[in-house]
Amino acid sequence: MKAVNILPWASLLAAAQAAVVERDTPGFGTGQPIDGNGKGAPILGGTNKALDLQNPDNLGQQSTDNGVVPNLKWSFSDSKTRILRGGWVREQVVTDLPSSHDISAAQQHLTKGSIRELHWHKVAEWGYVYAGSVLVSAVDENGQYQVSKLGVGDIWYFPKGEAHTVQGLEDENEFLLVFDETNFDAVGTTFNIDDWLAHTPKSVIAKSLGVNETVLGSLPTTNPYILNSTIDNHEVTGPNGELSGNNSYVYFAKDHPLEKVPGGGGTFRIVDTTTFPISKTIAAAIVTLKPGGLRELHWHPNAEEWLYFHQGKGRATAFIGNGNARTFDFSAGDTGVFPDNSGHYIENISETEDLVWIEIYKSDRVKDISLGQWLALTPSGIVASVLKIPVETAERLKKEKQILIA
Repeated sequence: MKAVNILPWASLLAAAQAAVVERDTPGFGTGQPIDGNGKGAPILGGTNKALDLQNPDNLGQQSTDNGVVPNLKWSFSDSKTRILRGGWVREQVVTDLPSSHDISAAQQHLTKGSIRELHWHKVAEWGYVYAGSVLVSAVDENGQYQVSKLGVGDIWYFPKGEAHTVQGLEDENEFLLVFDETNFDAVGTTFNIDDWLAHTPKSVIAKSLGVNETVLGSLPTTNPYILNSTIDNHEVTGPNGELSGNNSYVYFAKDHPLEKVPGGGGTFRIVDTTTFPISKTIAAAIVTLKPGGLRELHWHPNAEEWLYFHQGKGRATAFIGNGNARTFDFSAGDTGVFPDNSGHYIENISETEDLVWIEIYKSDRVKDISLGQWLALTPSGIVASVLKIPVETAERLKKEKQILIA
């Protein structure tokens, strides 16, 4: 008779028995849904231990969570990376994060000299440089142009339909791209020049551009998207001049001092039409929160909030109304979204590392309503009655937004 190997089952039984003994100890830190107060039990089936450890709040750690809240988080690490000669790109679109109704995004990397080919979109494009430097160039319908070198912290915005391109200037360059449309991969959203010309008769191209058809023999037959090249030093001149002032496509961080942030918990830079007039459909805030700090309880009255986490580890709870709330754990490379007008906070759960993220809104302005300020500017007797707190406590609430609390 063939021997039966019972060791795996014996091992599982032993593990289960050990886990039962540990039910009196909270298990979230070890990837188990056990609160130490009689709730929960060990996971005995298949599970991704690394994900469980990264997301203790998915295991029920936050006792105040309630009801049904859709997934509001997506990691760029879960996106398929498209690798090309000269760089790579990975996206987060509506099929990745259906809860995002306004915004899609991508991380893109260009090596030195490499070019994101000439193109345009039927949606607006917003870009934030976080490594290296890039050359952006664009032309509007009046023949005005802009060619600018952007470094870390600088931003560009190309309105819907504006022709543009991006070239890497350092050995390695990387940036965040944001679009004011979630179904960004839909046909008819992006128009690449090589793709267009490959499907246009060369005789027509030559006639339109006023060149001899013989020079068009090497036109690409497929769209390269990103291509290797060398840094271009040609200067651009034109009869209608450069875009500047309120029409400029670029925002230089050095030209705008950081806003004063009550609460002392970090730095907060608003980039919307008050500081970047051309960016009429995408408003942003670039935030650094100190270890242990809190982005105060608040909501946004004008748009849902899309987020990209660049550094650190954070925790946030979204309250979507009718007693429904869910907590999410975020780390570098994650994106998230808080539904329109939902109450939320963001907490830096690290004791040593800053939490850095970018807030994006499909709007011309960054707006938020602070819970603390609302209560402080409401008659204290009403606040005390509703919250069941001493009226003296209500009277001491701060009347100024605390935004980032140390």
